[in-house]
Amino acid sequence: MRFANEAAWDRALRIFVGVGMLALGWSGQTHSFWELFLKLFGLFPLASGLIGWDPVYTLLHFRTKRE
Repeated sequence: MRFANEAAWDRALRIFVGVGMLALGWSGQTHSFWELFLKLFGLFPLASGLIGWDPVYTLLHFRTKRE
């Protein structure tokens, strides 16, 4: 992809973290605030890992993927 700014290791780490956050949020083992936090913010690393593009990296002109 032309617009991708994440390396393969970065994408794998984001997917792992996102799935972990969502699993912990949906497991019911955390308190209500943390459940909501994990459910909402677990989607960002998962989605950016699947797509391979991070909007924060774009704003900061940072990338882990080499040309």
